[in-house]
Amino acid sequence: MSETAGGGEAGRPREPRTWPPDPAGPPAQAPAEEAGRGPAEPVEAADEAGEDIAAKVAELEDRWRRTLADLDNYRKRTVRALDEERDAERARTAAQWLPVLDNLERALEHADAEPGAVIQGVRAVLDQARDVIARLGYPRQDDVGVPFDPFRHEAVSTLAGTDAPEGTVVGVALPGYGEGPRQLRPAQVVVAKGRSDGPAS
Repeated sequence: MSETAGGGEAGRPREPRTWPPDPAGPPAQAPAEEAGRGPAEPVEAADEAGEDIAAKVAELEDRWRRTLADLDNYRKRTVRALDEERDAERARTAAQWLPVLDNLERALEHADAEPGAVIQGVRAVLDQARDVIARLGYPRQDDVGVPFDPFRHEAVSTLAGTDAPEGTVVGVALPGYGEGPRQLRPAQVVVAKGRSDGPAS
């Protein structure tokens, strides 16, 4: 019995040889159980991350709603406190005028019996009223002989032929009350126009 060329059993084809042989060999395969669990792990991690994000979003929304509620309550408290303070200040101011009203009523009660005393009583009440408004921060301003100041005075007329320098306040038609940022009204004044022989304007 003859052998085929190259050796080996007769009739069996030889397996092809590669050269050089692959040092890495055939790729290794993971065990069946590990291969089955691999793709599920990223899915579970993604689900957990999604749940964490949803919980954080819900927490932030709750904080946002609580902050809005606190801000609205603070606004309401502030408005209420301002209204109460405004009412209290109005009451304190009105209370300071009660003695003035009382004295005016007393003066009128004695008007028929003592007509001469009425004038003195009215003058006393006027001084009292001026004192009250001054204590409220608005003192009387009836400057005469001072330079005209457009921030404190309102010129209602001019007067020529006076010895006062031009631009000097020589008369007060209505007194002013307060000054600077606390001015209730400027004084209405007559201002010197300068020496002239003509009639006053």
